[in-house]
Amino acid sequence: MTDLMLFDRIDEPGLATLDVYARRGGYEMLRRALNMTREEVVHEIDASGLRGRGGAGFSMGKKASFIPHGEIDKYLVCNADESEPGTFKDRELMQKSPHMLVEGMIIAAYAVGANRAFIFIRGEYELQAQILERAVAEARDAGYLGERILGSDLDLVLWVHRGAGAYICGEETALLDSLEGRRGNPRLKPPFPANQGLYQGPTLINNVETLATVPHIIRMGGAEYAKIGTPDSTGTKVVSVSGNVQRPGNYEIELGIPARELIYGLAGGPPEGRQVKLWFPGGSSSPVLTADELDEPYSFDGMAKAGSMLGSGAIIVVDDSNSVVDVALKTAEFYRHESCGKCTPCREGTNWTVKMLQRVDSGEATPMDLDIMASVCQNIIGNCLCVLGDAMAEPIGSMIAKFRDEFEAHIEAARARNEALLGDQAPPEPMLQGAVA
Repeated sequence: MTDLMLFDRIDEPGLATLDVYARRGGYEMLRRALNMTREEVVHEIDASGLRGRGGAGFSMGKKASFIPHGEIDKYLVCNADESEPGTFKDRELMQKSPHMLVEGMIIAAYAVGANRAFIFIRGEYELQAQILERAVAEARDAGYLGERILGSDLDLVLWVHRGAGAYICGEETALLDSLEGRRGNPRLKPPFPANQGLYQGPTLINNVETLATVPHIIRMGGAEYAKIGTPDSTGTKVVSVSGNVQRPGNYEIELGIPARELIYGLAGGPPEGRQVKLWFPGGSSSPVLTADELDEPYSFDGMAKAGSMLGSGAIIVVDDSNSVVDVALKTAEFYRHESCGKCTPCREGTNWTVKMLQRVDSGEATPMDLDIMASVCQNIIGNCLCVLGDAMAEPIGSMIAKFRDEFEAHIEAARARNEALLGDQAPPEPMLQGAVA
């Protein structure tokens, strides 16, 4: 296990203040970056192999290189919506070390030439928003934000913007619509935000953890950072582990360690006497894996080869005390509720899937309905404006594929209960001919 970076002494008292953060070397990497050219900073980020920690896993260096040059207004947006069920890593980073995020954003803004930056934080994160606002004010008063930062040619203003708590605003283009004051709906792509994003200007959008990693890359150098983890998944990752484990929480790990080490070694595994039935490796939107895949490397490619995805890095463990039908129904109900309704496959597909799972739960379905449901899930994937439809279809489809026998057994058991209840009800006595009702 490598040394901690993002969580290094994360619980030190007062770390959320500028005094303590600066005493630990805070904003020194900003000074170093400002003595480099913008191209050199982008090169270091690209050489690090850092992939986005918000879900898509796209290279930050490549994304930054797409931002066009020239004297035009450019924007940097931090996606702090963190609405994926099972994910709570960014909340802890913002609450305990907000200046690490602010410093990372200033360096990233310098790298791409952005002069306006926003932190889009979900509305429920009231405490974290207040802490961030204090940190931004401290950074501004200290000269790390504003005009000609530390004597450089960088001018940057940074705002903390609170969302209204919609899951869809975690999708980058819906986030931009919400930031502009409209209802959060995904946009058609292309154009991509790097060319036409916030207020139609070039926009770099990255997750909290991604941007908070930037100062560490500048400190180590991109090539040195790339030595941590695996060639396809470099660096460390903060993983949120929840569900049926004895020690739920956030753990910073070196990418590529076996998932078993995370779930059993760090999080303590399921309660005594219980076994892992299934687990979501990347939040509730990722296809589920079973106990047979616990020894797979926890990395972007490792999870992809196992048939799922690392996503936001949120492991949800479900033990054998839970019904897979119940897990599937709760998952589908969440995505039906959060669908923005803009495109038909997602709007109708999520609603129809919930109704079918309710039929399974009540015993009204047949095995053929499972085939139809799996087919519908497959047809949703890749046919929506954004990935919200996929986020419902992929885990539900994987549960049907991996636990088909349990779904069928649940249908039969529910049907038998229904028939028994009907059998217990005595038939009404026949009315005698000529009797008065």
